[in-house]
Amino acid sequence: MINNGILNPHILSLLARVRHTNALVISDRGFPFWPMIETVDISVVDDLPTVLQLIAAVRANHNFTQAYQAEEFLKSNSSAVRQKFAAALKGVPTVYEPHVEFKKRVPLAIGLIRTGDTTQYANTILISG
Repeated sequence: MINNGILNPHILSLLARVRHTNALVISDRGFPFWPMIETVDISVVDDLPTVLQLIAAVRANHNFTQAYQAEEFLKSNSSAVRQKFAAALKGVPTVYEPHVEFKKRVPLAIGLIRTGDTTQYANTILISG
């Protein structure tokens, strides 16, 4: 029995398949469904869990060398929210691009974890190192 770290077997299985240069999407509650990639939906209620919580959980055991977020994230959120995301992604260079371009990366990911996050444009793509 697993006693610490990520306990969800579906997330563990997905993470085991994220290898060098592969992408993992962590999305908010409103992100569209992508039938071509595996989706693990762990949303419970609004903001449970959050994208930030998932980023912290997956970074504990994975080396991510790049992150992508939508430019709209910067425009739609307060400096306090932006600072929390910057802290969660500390040491991981983050590229901000138009949401339309961001969504073009999604089908290339190994999988997507959908949270209950209500933060506008909180969706984050992590690239494995």
